[in-house]
Amino acid sequence: MCSSTPRNSRTGRPRSTEADTAILEATRAALVDLGWSKLTMGDVAGRAGVAKTTLYRRWANKNELVVDAVAVLFDELELPDLGSLQADIEHVVLQFAALLERPETKTALMAVVAESTRDAPLRERIRASIVDRQKRLVLAGRRRAQQRGELPADRDPVAVDATDDLIFDVIAGAVVHRALVSAEPVDEAWVTRLSALLVGGLGAVAALGP
Repeated sequence: MCSSTPRNSRTGRPRSTEADTAILEATRAALVDLGWSKLTMGDVAGRAGVAKTTLYRRWANKNELVVDAVAVLFDELELPDLGSLQADIEHVVLQFAALLERPETKTALMAVVAESTRDAPLRERIRASIVDRQKRLVLAGRRRAQQRGELPADRDPVAVDATDDLIFDVIAGAVVHRALVSAEPVDEAWVTRLSALLVGGLGAVAALGP
């Protein structure tokens, strides 16, 4: 699975984790303050207290930098074992909704998604650094549900992959639309209904067989 860690193909002095963290934090802050169109690599460098050349050694352009600044936020999402598939889904959806309430997440995510509609390489970077990386939660949840006996064992790898993609699309699409497009609350009552719908749907998909 692809990592959101900034690329580092050059040799020389070791990378500074502290500098990377400062740069990504500065990027998110600049997006909130300035918006996508006014954000520059120079502004980020100044806020982070590093030389602009330091940024360009790590990221080729603003697009790469902003995607990585968003990607590390989504790495905060976790899937604890709460005893049932529905409870696990409810927990991660509420985490996701809380993350989207943060100004830096909301602004950064909306900016890169909007820009990616006319930038194919940016769209691919979003897929690799955010979408594919966060599908780990779907994989972990499905395996755990199988161990509990809530879902049948895998039989057709192709069908399983398609189902995992669908689960991710449904959760991410529903939460992002409600929180950022409709501006409706993602509260516990709504999350319970969404999770019940997903669990029931997974049972129906499993019954279809390979």
